[in-house]
Amino acid sequence: MKRTLWPGVVVLALTVAACGSATRPASTPTGSAAAAPASKLVVWDWKSGEPYAKTYIEKAKADFAKKHPNVTVEFVPQPFEQYYTLLGAAMQTKTGPDVMLFNGGGQIRDRADSLLPLDEYVAEDKSRLAGWEAFAKDGKTYGAPVTLQGHPIYYNKALYEKAGITAPATTWDEFLANCDKLKKATGAACFALGNKEGIGPQFWLSGMGSGVLTPAEYDDWIAGKRDWKSPHVKKIFEMFKETGDKKLNNEGANSTAMFTDIFSVFNTGKAAHIIGLMSDIGHWKDFGEFIGPDKVGIMLAPVVTDGATPSLPYDGGIGYAVAKWTKDPKAAADLVRSLTTTDALSSFSAEAGAIASDTTISAPQDAPVVGEIVAQLKAGKPALHVAMDSKTIDLMGRLSQKLLSGSATVDEAVEELAASDQEN
Repeated sequence: MKRTLWPGVVVLALTVAACGSATRPASTPTGSAAAAPASKLVVWDWKSGEPYAKTYIEKAKADFAKKHPNVTVEFVPQPFEQYYTLLGAAMQTKTGPDVMLFNGGGQIRDRADSLLPLDEYVAEDKSRLAGWEAFAKDGKTYGAPVTLQGHPIYYNKALYEKAGITAPATTWDEFLANCDKLKKATGAACFALGNKEGIGPQFWLSGMGSGVLTPAEYDDWIAGKRDWKSPHVKKIFEMFKETGDKKLNNEGANSTAMFTDIFSVFNTGKAAHIIGLMSDIGHWKDFGEFIGPDKVGIMLAPVVTDGATPSLPYDGGIGYAVAKWTKDPKAAADLVRSLTTTDALSSFSAEAGAIASDTTISAPQDAPVVGEIVAQLKAGKPALHVAMDSKTIDLMGRLSQKLLSGSATVDEAVEELAASDQEN
């Protein structure tokens, strides 16, 4: 696979290609810090083995070497599909890495008890980097953001032109009407949806939610005051189910993987829209390579509720954290800082097409749509699914498959999700 990220996303897939991990059993954690000497730091991630991250990692290691010339650093890529399982097992025995990569949101917050608060180490970086909130819990910072991750609704301008549609819809009813036009004129499905792993509702909730929830409801959701009985919350899930009932999605959505199978559906013109990412994979750069940079458009969530204010949802995407058990907290924290220097992140942004967390770095200029994305960030709000705990997100994924297959009702799904959210 060419690129991976996650942003703000809980599950991603990748191909492991470094440190000999392809020859080890997939279920066996590698690079245990417990056996490492005090002069060595071990990093677990799912990124350092990717070709596009090579220069980024090299620059980070060079910066760290200036501060700690006698400390070696070993990056150990782990398979993402098992990453958090392996990391959880290592955390239970306190034999895992010194430094580890996380998606922002529930995955890092749920493991905060095993992580070192970084506030005293990263104070100088707070004004330069954005996205800190996704790596914080109870007023403490546990990770430093590398990227910003958001969920634009992309559309294929070439298909729009064939269907005679001059601009994206601004309301849900208009959007459904455009879907009919697109189907008749091009044969393309309205949405590219990959829900084999149950990731689809994360993208849907965050991509569509700002057009359904009122601003007050949206802010309350992010603050943890989630009213699952609200008609507007139910409406978001009803819309998701509607895409299945009305056959708006590509065929076999529940059996199609999000990473990276579903992106090829959009890239080949088989679907007119996709709720994707804005950094690293499933984003403007990937899509532009297939359908043309000038043919990739983005739209805000169509309005369903009077008073709703559509916005681009985004948070800190991925970031590095430090294990509480590390032998040298200062050195480990310095390594995290080296992984978020302007020089290192500039390289990552250029090679991967990522929107870096560093606000001093200009966004890549590979496609016109990048400027639109960056402009939307000014009024953007945090992604709805990132505010949730990982257990409730996992449950949402399982229930979403039932919603699409017709084996569960929206009322049943929302009731279960409400109970899980309250419990966790």
